[in-house]
Amino acid sequence: MGKGFGLKAVAVGGLTAMLMAAVPAAHADGKVTVFAAASLKDALDAVNKACEPEIGEAATISYAASSALAKQIEGGAPADIFVSADLDWMKYLSDKKLTKPDTEVKLLGNQIVLVAPRDSTVEAKIEKGFDLAKLIGDGKLAMGDFKAVPAGKYGKAALESLGVWSSVEGKVAQAENVRAALKLVSTGEAPLGIVYATDAHAEKGVKVVGTFPEDSHPPIIYPIAQTADSKDKDTTAFLKCVESAKAAALFKEQGFTVLAPSN
Repeated sequence: MGKGFGLKAVAVGGLTAMLMAAVPAAHADGKVTVFAAASLKDALDAVNKACEPEIGEAATISYAASSALAKQIEGGAPADIFVSADLDWMKYLSDKKLTKPDTEVKLLGNQIVLVAPRDSTVEAKIEKGFDLAKLIGDGKLAMGDFKAVPAGKYGKAALESLGVWSSVEGKVAQAENVRAALKLVSTGEAPLGIVYATDAHAEKGVKVVGTFPEDSHPPIIYPIAQTADSKDKDTTAFLKCVESAKAAALFKEQGFTVLAPSN
């Protein structure tokens, strides 16, 4: 990683810190506290605002990588609701009896795409053995931490399935969450990145170069559940609203596939 890249990465670290909003110290304000995957920010902010009238007040939402949020909940952070970008981190908490299994719902679906800066001339056909290393050139491929961040894990699985992972592994710039990876591309610091289709939809500074075949990686599913320690009655109301037809329309506007039947 060159010096310039490293300096910009520090700036991205600042973005990550902002996305990982300070964890609420307590429920003293009585608000529902939601821990949600960073890729949900635009959509869930809109849903939160739409649900406010029927719940009485907006929920407090902290966004970060699903892995980081799950670890925070495991460590005792006072979240009422957890929304993960994959099933694995939800299972991680449910196996530790830190969620209420009867409230768990497979809420949304997504896709992963290859993105480039808006003014890039890169073109690609994503298929078995495509020359991704050549497309990256001397630059970096931005993606979430492929050992922990769901988008990174999906991206690595797709590249392995397509037979190109070994050719680009040394060119990967791992970010703490998918929004940080997206920022590396939108600022031109990385010529290409792997992010969710919904993130590409939300960021005008990038363009989609190609979409990864759905059969090249595990299904991208966002589950939602109430945490085991949550007792606030408004939590149930928030969950109901998030799973409503009104919320479904807002999620679809941001490019998500709605999996949960609308109530």
